Amino acid sequence: MLAPDNTEFGLQAMLDPADVTIDALLGVLAAHKEKPLVFFYDGRAIQPGYHVTEVKAGRFAALDCGANPEAWSEIFVQLWDVNEDDRAHMPAARFSAIIGKVTEHVGLDHSAKLTFEVSDGVRPMQLYRATLPEIVAGSVHVELSPRPASCKPRDRWLEEQRKVGACCGTESDGKPCCG
Repeated sequence: MLAPDNTEFGLQAMLDPADVTIDALLGVLAAHKEKPLVFFYDGRAIQPGYHVTEVKAGRFAALDCGANPEAWSEIFVQLWDVNEDDRAHMPAARFSAIIGKVTEHVGLDHSAKLTFEVSDGVRPMQLYRATLPEIVAGSVHVELSPRPASCKPRDRWLEEQRKVGACCGTESDGKPCCG
């Protein structure tokens, strides 16, 4: 991975560390402007002629399955996986410029959750999350994985249990007990 400290690129503290923000992604791309940007999903690379067809910003308000109010911002980057005009994968700088233009006109919360919508125009659009890019053979590789559903009350409970488990030990393991 390129970012030794996720906070360096604005990666917000999230329950799932597999999610990267647009700020974190752009932070890495800034150091590799001329390198081809290649997204990988479903075990393969996106085709060289791919397009960024839409970038959407949304604010959501909802009730989770425990009737708790939820609110979050999310950015959706739509990728059309096609191979047109014998093109090469777009340079990282071009992708960054597209996001910059959207920021000028729409405004983006750069710490928002980032979701990629990918389709080849035939198969239904699928939702993915991204990991921080890696440089491989002179290209910037971004791995996309399917965005899973989650139960927010369960996620919060698991996070609480993780924190309690990290703090409290037993006399036999030598860890101090909190409380």
